[in-house]
Amino acid sequence: MKKIIISASRRTDIPAFYAEWFMNRIRAGYCIVPNPMYPKQKTKPVSLRPEDVEMIVFWTRDPRPLMKYLPELDARGYKYYFQYTILGYPREIDPKCPGIDKTIDTFSELSALIGKEKVIWRYDPILFSSLTSMQWHKDRIEKISEELKGKTEQLVISFIDPYRKTKIRMEKETDDMFRLDDDAFDAEGYLELAKWIGFVMQKKGFRVVTCAEQLDLSAYGIEHGKCIDDTIIQKIINSDRKDLFGVLDYKVTSRKDPVQREACGCVKSRDIGINSTCLFGCKYCYATSSIALAKKNFSGHDKNNECLVC
Repeated sequence: MKKIIISASRRTDIPAFYAEWFMNRIRAGYCIVPNPMYPKQKTKPVSLRPEDVEMIVFWTRDPRPLMKYLPELDARGYKYYFQYTILGYPREIDPKCPGIDKTIDTFSELSALIGKEKVIWRYDPILFSSLTSMQWHKDRIEKISEELKGKTEQLVISFIDPYRKTKIRMEKETDDMFRLDDDAFDAEGYLELAKWIGFVMQKKGFRVVTCAEQLDLSAYGIEHGKCIDDTIIQKIINSDRKDLFGVLDYKVTSRKDPVQREACGCVKSRDIGINSTCLFGCKYCYATSSIALAKKNFSGHDKNNECLVC
């Protein structure tokens, strides 16, 4: 059986809310994932046995509940890295995310624990609004980048996507405190900020890449990125694997994931999350249709079940 890459998860924050369930499935060696389009339709079991898993990619805003289990993952022979989002948006936009100072402290702790090459800073999605202007983003990125220097090697950025349900939800929840800019969903409007990010972050020593962006920002030193990245995976695996002559010989598939968007560069993986199960309540979230539904799903969650929400 060919090894697989596990995505945990684009659809929900497994480290923050479902760490105990995840570890129970690791110990069991498999999980069940409902079909995202037809939730009552279950897929065949996804193997989580260490001999079948090439890499685990965690996506999170708060890895603290999972961090106590990392020594067990190491002992069982798993390889992994984190896509870690730090934005520091106001509560009107990100109502339940940890505060920025606590988030930075946790990022620093995780980096020291597992290595800076295994913790990637995500600043996405970038959104222009009455509370998050161009200057607001520049100030925020300056603050976070100063704190994270030497603790990560890569910054991932993206701009808010005009998904229909995202636009409807955000426009519905607009109030006197929070209003979308007229060009909030116009990617071209973000070019000035992208140019600034590329210039400033390169001086600070960060490699900057985009997540699923059509825009070509290479003139600003910003590359098209892969969040599930064969180069990173190969580097992590090869750091522990050398033949007798010191040659790094392990090869990872570079095949693009066919189920992701055209602009997404990620290599093929198996996502084990479920939509509408994250409790952070970010207004722009494309994976949660409503916080009420997410709360309902969370209340029905059983850490001992073979699927996240059955």
